[in-house]
Amino acid sequence: MYIDFKMLGKRIAQRRRELVIKQNELAEKAEISNNYLSNIETGRSIPSLTIFATLCIVLNTTPDSFLLGTVKSDDVTQSIVENLKLCDNDSIDLVDDFVQLIVRKQNKQQK
Repeated sequence: MYIDFKMLGKRIAQRRRELVIKQNELAEKAEISNNYLSNIETGRSIPSLTIFATLCIVLNTTPDSFLLGTVKSDDVTQSIVENLKLCDNDSIDLVDDFVQLIVRKQNKQQK
């Protein structure tokens, strides 16, 4: 299997930005230098397995999302939850209203 470390770094950086975490904050949480994290994000350095696993944990995602750019279908619910954590209360209320509308529609169709 070929691993595109440049894409891996881009996905790590993208996830970090999605969670609104500064590079230096992530480096601190992962217990690595900011320089090393920068090099990982730009594909100039290859993270060790331990660092890679730590980044997955700190960024609350799966290794396949960084390696392949995919999320397992079993993780769809978790993916939704993670995205909702990035929303403000008004947006969450809107999503809740939308889900309730879908459920009501499905219940009517089943009757």
